[in-house]
Amino acid sequence: MTGFFFVIRLAVAWMLAYLFAVIVWNASNNGYHGPGWPFVLAAWILLGMVITGGFSHVRRVRLIAGRVDAATLSSRQRRQVEIPFDAGEAFGVLDAAIRELPRTEAIESAPDSLQVRAKVRRLDPYGNKQPRRWSLPGWFTHRDNQILATVTPGDGSSSVTLICEPCSGAWSDWFRVDDGTNLENAEAITRAITRRVAERRRGEQAEARQTATEKELTVARLNLLHAQVEPHFLYNTLASAQYLTRTDPARADQMLGHLITYLRHSLPRTDEALSTLGDELERSKAYLEILRIRMGERLKLQVDVAPDLLSTPLPPMMLQTLVENAIKHGLEPKPGGGTVWLLGRTKDDAVSVTVADDGLGFSEAGSGTGIGLKNVRERLALVYGGAASLSIVGNFPSGVAATITVPAKLAAEATHG
Repeated sequence: MTGFFFVIRLAVAWMLAYLFAVIVWNASNNGYHGPGWPFVLAAWILLGMVITGGFSHVRRVRLIAGRVDAATLSSRQRRQVEIPFDAGEAFGVLDAAIRELPRTEAIESAPDSLQVRAKVRRLDPYGNKQPRRWSLPGWFTHRDNQILATVTPGDGSSSVTLICEPCSGAWSDWFRVDDGTNLENAEAITRAITRRVAERRRGEQAEARQTATEKELTVARLNLLHAQVEPHFLYNTLASAQYLTRTDPARADQMLGHLITYLRHSLPRTDEALSTLGDELERSKAYLEILRIRMGERLKLQVDVAPDLLSTPLPPMMLQTLVENAIKHGLEPKPGGGTVWLLGRTKDDAVSVTVADDGLGFSEAGSGTGIGLKNVRERLALVYGGAASLSIVGNFPSGVAATITVPAKLAAEATHG
């Protein structure tokens, strides 16, 4: 019924306009007394064209929207679209959606005022040609359409007001239809915006899945490091302890005590919580003390870490990796051995932990595969993003100094989170 009354309204408007035109013509011709059938014929022809065009408009609106009501029949369409982006990103999405619309021209894009204006050439949906200005069918349809879109910023999201309408005054809607072209434009722009938002969400979800996968792989590698004590180190330590039980029981007992401490701190964790600098120091000191018993005077250890830094959160096994590198690639290949320094410093809300040695340094004999250092960098990036770093420099006059720098506040939040 809505479509029927819409067509009747068009017909009544045209008949009233035609009647007014006839009265004016008669008045200008001193009361025309000729035959009246031409006026009646013209009225019927006009009425037929209006009704035909009106029903064509109703039918096409039903095909586009799937329903016929006052909102869909209107030649002026308004949409309110919520975009979960800030104003700048939302404007970019809106501008791209309008530019992708077919036959769009004369686009005026104003990023500062968050407005986009554009004209859309209208084609006859049945003839695929632009309506002619002076053709008789062109009197009953709007010739061109326009778009006005505005972005309203919100709290973490934006609201887009989209208006699609003919390039003529609202009074013309009493006489002309747009064959659903503005409804089509409004729906197309809304779909384009929805598609772009969905693509952005899929990209974010894919990135999140990739990050989660990388995190799972890193945690798996970490758990493997926790669960696996290097077989050669364990075998050599137990063999040395067995030997010392016969030759020096006191030193054997000391070595076994350090081994127990090392193993206790190397047990796999049941969650992904960070360790502390104090726990990591205990593990590394136990490891070095065992090696000192085996290597004797060839290995010296110096620790300089302030007590207030021992509670600093630190990823587990990270300090141990640097200590093992210092021994394997720095001091063990060096005939006279050397010293390992464990240093802790704080500056500008950042904590730096340094493992230094005076071994072979960056020589060919002391070089390794770099896998351990690569894992350290990956784990720092995973936990702290770009707020943490690992630096490797030469130690004067010989050896290497490796420094891990982490933000104290971010580390604390990661621990309690």
